[in-house]
Amino acid sequence: MKTITLIVPCYNEQESINLFYETVEKVFNSMNQEKENYRPDYLFVNDGSSDNTLSVLHELNQKDPENVHLISFSRNFGKESAIAAGLRNAHGDFVALMDVDLQDPPELLPQMLKIIETENYDCVGCVQTSRKQNPVRAFLSSSFYHVIDYLSSVNIKPNVRDYRLMSRQYVDAVNDLTEYNRFSKGIFSWIGFDTKYIEYKGRDRAAGETHWSLFQLLDYSIEGIIDFSDAPLKLATLVGIISCICAVIGIIFITIRALIFGGAVAGWPSLVSIMLLIGGLQLFCLGILGKYIGKVYLETKHRPQYIIKEHK
Repeated sequence: MKTITLIVPCYNEQESINLFYETVEKVFNSMNQEKENYRPDYLFVNDGSSDNTLSVLHELNQKDPENVHLISFSRNFGKESAIAAGLRNAHGDFVALMDVDLQDPPELLPQMLKIIETENYDCVGCVQTSRKQNPVRAFLSSSFYHVIDYLSSVNIKPNVRDYRLMSRQYVDAVNDLTEYNRFSKGIFSWIGFDTKYIEYKGRDRAAGETHWSLFQLLDYSIEGIIDFSDAPLKLATLVGIISCICAVIGIIFITIRALIFGGAVAGWPSLVSIMLLIGGLQLFCLGILGKYIGKVYLETKHRPQYIIKEHK
């Protein structure tokens, strides 16, 4: 019997956990009737939830102690830390990364498993083709994938989800990357290996509400771009060069005009505007540089990505 570890990050998901467990159990029962047996190994990662998520996980663990395991953080460290903790504590022959809200259809697991076992792929990822969401969020999401694909050296498919099934070798390769600042979609693409993507139509959450605000998604996108591209640094350099060239051209123009037509007419509004423009460009470039320095600072401190308070 082969084991499939299901890594399930949870943050304030008390309504979804039992629904998720029951749905996945049905999928495994159906799958085991058709082929050799596969055992689900649930690994729920409680990311410092403030509701009853941990209590629900304890009840589920008592109900099925052989197959249901949990990791609980000392506080909220973020989804990337929850994914990292899950991958490092997953011991199955195959490892699946799933969201507990059932937006990732568990019914795809048999198809994903068949692809890995019969077509010699190391990973099967999922791409969402359609989903009802705010038009602004949809536009920003689509734009992010195009931007990061253009700027970075790794190829990240548009609308790819965290939902994927991975071989043991694939997971071990991901675990070899120990950086503090993590962007999983980029890491999964960076390590290579043969990966196949399947498409599915987006689903609504089974219960509860999303915990990702528009600002958090935007910040996450910026972090992803910075983690896998030095293009922003090149942009800052380019902006500085263009500013210097414009300044030199402006000085030459003012000098020639003063020699030919005499003293220039005083115009403090235009002067202030130019100063604000240059100052803004300088702060913009310093901000980009500061983001990279901040990441280097966090890496050099060698702090753990998460602290586990409880592990069952």
